[in-house]
Amino acid sequence: QVQLVESGGGLVQPGGSLRLSCVVSGDVFSVNTMAWYRQAPGKERELVATHIPAGDRTNYADSVKDRFTISRDMAKNTIYLQMNDLKPEGTAVYCCNADVYRVPPERWSNYWGQGTQVTVSS
Repeated sequence: QVQLVESGGGLVQPGGSLRLSCVVSGDVFSVNTMAWYRQAPGKERELVATHIPAGDRTNYADSVKDRFTISRDMAKNTIYLQMNDLKPEGTAVYCCNADVYRVPPERWSNYWGQGTQVTVSS
């Protein structure tokens, strides 16, 4: 079994900041790409930010560039999302996603966390 558990969501005023965390645990041999997605009410799920270990590369949605920062603690299988200057349109459930290698069965699989609610409102 593999679990992804997010934390750090909450209510914040426009212009405020939050830091989300996601821990991968369980029968984990290795973790490759990890990412944050969000889904606002009535909207499709959106890729927010990605971290790729090879080359320590990061990618961001245009809507969050220069405001959000994804970082990672490889030893702890944990990623973070520092969100600054939050806007009301950032209200959504933020979910963590990871590509995990398990032994057994010696293969890569993709996993999702349950998500954490972020509400940006005055």
